Amino acid sequence: MRTLSVALLSAASLLAQNSLTQKEIDDGWILLFDGQTTFGWYPMGDAKWTVQDGALVSDQGGPGWLRSGAQFADYTLSCEFRTGEKGNSGIFVRSAKDGQPHVTGYEVQIWNEHPKFPNGSLVNHVATKKRHKLKADQWNQLEITIQGGRYQIKFNGTRVLDTMQSKTKVGHIGLQHNKDLKIEFRNIKLKPLGLAPLFNGKDLSGWREVKAPKPREAPVWTAKNGVIHVEKGPGQLETEAQFDDLILQLGIRTHPRDANHHPNSGVFFRGNPEKFWTGYETQIRNEFRDGDRTKPVDFGTGGVYHYQPARRVVPNDGEFFVKTAALSGKHIAVWINGYPVSDWDDPHPEGDTVARNKQSKTAAGVISLQAHDPTTNLDFRNIRAVRLPR
Repeated sequence: MRTLSVALLSAASLLAQNSLTQKEIDDGWILLFDGQTTFGWYPMGDAKWTVQDGALVSDQGGPGWLRSGAQFADYTLSCEFRTGEKGNSGIFVRSAKDGQPHVTGYEVQIWNEHPKFPNGSLVNHVATKKRHKLKADQWNQLEITIQGGRYQIKFNGTRVLDTMQSKTKVGHIGLQHNKDLKIEFRNIKLKPLGLAPLFNGKDLSGWREVKAPKPREAPVWTAKNGVIHVEKGPGQLETEAQFDDLILQLGIRTHPRDANHHPNSGVFFRGNPEKFWTGYETQIRNEFRDGDRTKPVDFGTGGVYHYQPARRVVPNDGEFFVKTAALSGKHIAVWINGYPVSDWDDPHPEGDTVARNKQSKTAAGVISLQAHDPTTNLDFRNIRAVRLPR
């Protein structure tokens, strides 16, 4: 019985890791690591990365780094790491895909023994005033907040650095491995900063309706008490403003007609203004097959429609959920309630509109909310976005 109890406690502890509270979800936090796979991360160099006991681990191969697929500009990044007394690693921020990440971006130091740049320093740029040693073979915590040119770093809860830097404005996040030195990371989560409302909560100022070429039942869009509500369709409501690279977050609730009906909708990006259903669509459909949430129907909520299904259907009909989308160049990543569900690079040549299996679009376009069909019944709220520097 004791052995079983210990095993259950261990399993519960693992489940508690790499997850978000409801408050964190509502506040806009997202998980960069799901605790089970390397989804959304790309190995660079010779290091080998695996997932062990709820942690991203590298203890094999030559030097290298693990790169996030998505790019970010302003954010708070929080993570835990574990290494030995002589462990030598780092976290790269605002780094480019190509080149040395500590050169194209910044490296936040993880190394007790560096003579000039102690733990929490920006390597080769600015050192902490005091030395703060990591706890060997125990979990340590780093919190990195970047806003414009300001970098604030906490090491195990203590503010160790507050500096202004201007070398780079946007880029990938990276985890470093040095040859033969084991490093582990877990609880890697991020909150995008600087998002501004696209909906004032009272009316549809800043938005315009676009009707379907052959309307069946024209959608009815209303704004009240902080919510955009839509029924019927097809049609779309698009922003007057245009965006290319961005982070978007919004709350969504679907209202099913009955237990066998799952509303179908979507959020479009980089659409051609006043053109019907153009751009990249990130799906809204909370239906899955055989009782298995890893088997989405019609790409599933958070999937990149036509291209990459959601790896898991996270939300339920009738409940508000938070969708986060990050677009940078040809890369699209989507999180639902902070869980990463899609991460995709468009391989097609550049064009002036998104054309399935023919061309991509990185130029600016409108954001659209979709009214799919006569059964449409949805709510949208807390619609916020921030442009990313190019």
